[in-house]
Amino acid sequence: MIAVPLCVDLDGTLTDSDLLIESFLALIKQNPLYLFHCIAWLLRGKGYLKAQIAARVTIDVSLLPYNARLVEFLKQERSSGRDLYLCTASDQRFAEQIASHFGFFKGVMASNETHNLSGTNKAGTLTAEFGAHGFDYCGNARADVPVWKQSRKAIVVGGKSIQAAAQRANQATVIFDSKRSFIRSSLKEMRVYQWVKNLLIFVPLLASHRFMNVDVLVADGIAFLSFCFCASSVYLLNDMLDLDADRRHSRKRRRPFASGELPLLAGIGLMFVLLAASASLAIMLPTRFQLALAAYVAVTLAYSLRLKRVMLVDVFVLAALYTARIVAGGAAVDVVLSDWLVMFSVMIFLSLAMVKRYTELDKLQREGKDCAAGRGYFTADMSMVRSMGTAAGYVAVLILALYMNSADVNVLYSHPHRLWILFCLLLFWISRVWMVAFRGQMHDDPIVFSIKNRGSLSIILLCLVAVVIAI
Repeated sequence: MIAVPLCVDLDGTLTDSDLLIESFLALIKQNPLYLFHCIAWLLRGKGYLKAQIAARVTIDVSLLPYNARLVEFLKQERSSGRDLYLCTASDQRFAEQIASHFGFFKGVMASNETHNLSGTNKAGTLTAEFGAHGFDYCGNARADVPVWKQSRKAIVVGGKSIQAAAQRANQATVIFDSKRSFIRSSLKEMRVYQWVKNLLIFVPLLASHRFMNVDVLVADGIAFLSFCFCASSVYLLNDMLDLDADRRHSRKRRRPFASGELPLLAGIGLMFVLLAASASLAIMLPTRFQLALAAYVAVTLAYSLRLKRVMLVDVFVLAALYTARIVAGGAAVDVVLSDWLVMFSVMIFLSLAMVKRYTELDKLQREGKDCAAGRGYFTADMSMVRSMGTAAGYVAVLILALYMNSADVNVLYSHPHRLWILFCLLLFWISRVWMVAFRGQMHDDPIVFSIKNRGSLSIILLCLVAVVIAI
């Protein structure tokens, strides 16, 4: 007896990604103005939209997050002599590339400019090709219910809700349970641990010695939360735009978007929710804070779309984005920042941005690679990056020393000589950070390392104590 053919869906089934959204994001990364083209293409039909995007975007299908359990099942079915067909609503170009990648599909049925192979369209196409109940179908979404009604057997990849829908449509159901923790994956992608960076919002409060004022503390607390939600939304967008580079990275490939653990569509929705939450908090604060937040978003978008790939520009932008947090903190509580603080911030964060790049290059060199994917650096640049980074760090310390010997310090501090403790601690800290990086022991993000590493955290806390006792 010849086994009935097995037809397999692609998005969310064979792969944990969605090629329409993934290719759309890749297109927007090329040029944001393509968004307006996509709207015009969509008016001519979803199939036409997919075809136009696929014609302009290249996706490395070997890097896509495939469902390992399902792939193994399909290999076993093919080895037993069963014919497999890839049947997807994704564009024909991508479908053929993936079928070629695996090599075990007998044929491909996919969308084209005039026909979107989804839902009832897919059910009709498969029924016309194999006859009613003349095929088994493997899918993952409610759009597949019409297909399961026409298939001999339903093979389901997904959670309990879609399993129930499939069983109502077809009693002969095989289940590949897909357990995902949306909350855990979302928090991971939001990089909640990175919120520690936004504590820089409170620096102007500390520098102006107004940290005992409850109203000011509340205002800065609101600014902190607004910045946290805003930064997380930007992290989501950055990771969705950077899927290809992340999948080539030894650690970043495990991020929820890159690994397919968190659906891209859910990520887009979450991004807008976070932006709305950030804006809702920002309107409670002065206009200057709102402008600082808007500038942060604009520069971060430019960084994600283009600037992160430009040598040196990327680290200067990162330094500016860290400093933007301090500027926003001052705007939230109407504190005018001194030139000393701004100069110190730019230089110390430029040094830390250089640490970040140096660490990435060091890791690549240890892996035997020559350049960073999606970056403008080669491993041969390491010594120059290290030189510029250490120089920036020591210039920051020099700026602090000059400030301590200026007339301004006597206005704010009762015991300015005690700030020499801060000077010594900072000099030791930045030297230690670079020594750790040089030894290859640095976390990718030096800010996170500084908080997680006990020695570094102790020095930072001592720096705060030095400032307080000098007041």
